[in-house]
Amino acid sequence: MASIETQPLLATEPDAEAAAPTTSPPTESEPLLGRPGDALQKDDAPMINNLYLGTGAVAQAGGVLLLVVIWGCVFLHPTLPLVTPHPLLQSLGVFTLTQAILILQPTNTPTAKLLGARAHAALHLLSFMLFASGVAVIETNKHVNRGEHFHSLHGYLGAATGIVLLAQYLFGFFMWAVPAAFGGVDRAKATWRYHRYAGYVVLLLVLATVLSATDTDYNKGVLKIKTWSVALAVAMIVLGVFPRIQLSKLGIQRSR
Repeated sequence: MASIETQPLLATEPDAEAAAPTTSPPTESEPLLGRPGDALQKDDAPMINNLYLGTGAVAQAGGVLLLVVIWGCVFLHPTLPLVTPHPLLQSLGVFTLTQAILILQPTNTPTAKLLGARAHAALHLLSFMLFASGVAVIETNKHVNRGEHFHSLHGYLGAATGIVLLAQYLFGFFMWAVPAAFGGVDRAKATWRYHRYAGYVVLLLVLATVLSATDTDYNKGVLKIKTWSVALAVAMIVLGVFPRIQLSKLGIQRSR
């Protein structure tokens, strides 16, 4: 997927971690919360470790809890072909989206960033397919049954989040695979931090959309998923992902 032109973008991304991964000052690898290096991929560590490094384990537990709660409640009730797949696919999409973030967060060397970006892109492609399939199911249901498209907070949030998520996918794809669209590699690199900022905002929007689903008529009348259980899973994902944010990757240097 990556061309020769894109490799300099990933391999020479202008943050201090890539310039000196082993001798950089402590502030250069400092996460949002915790000690310097707590959320940094070690040179000899396999990339799979990135999924649970530091507080990543908390995010993983939250993602699994969300799947258990939603899938458990769905299969405890009669299934409907144009309704049941929606919560199943969307919850899988959230889990996959979380993996896409976790796999890339701790990377710091040019090689690790290149491999991490490829895994990040592949997981996001999968999450996009899951989200799109879930939306297609529920929209088909509304069309067949002539239901209202927007009659709840969940519906409005879902539509807004879908638009922002699609824009973020396209932004990341062109920045990574077609830097010429930004006027060249250097200009594409200059936008990297904004893609990261947007990514964390999108994650919050996705989680808010999931949480709002507990207030829908279908959940209240059929699934009866407890709001507190989804809120707990959402909180665990946030507490697992956000403390691992490396400040230098957002262009922030905390002074000592």
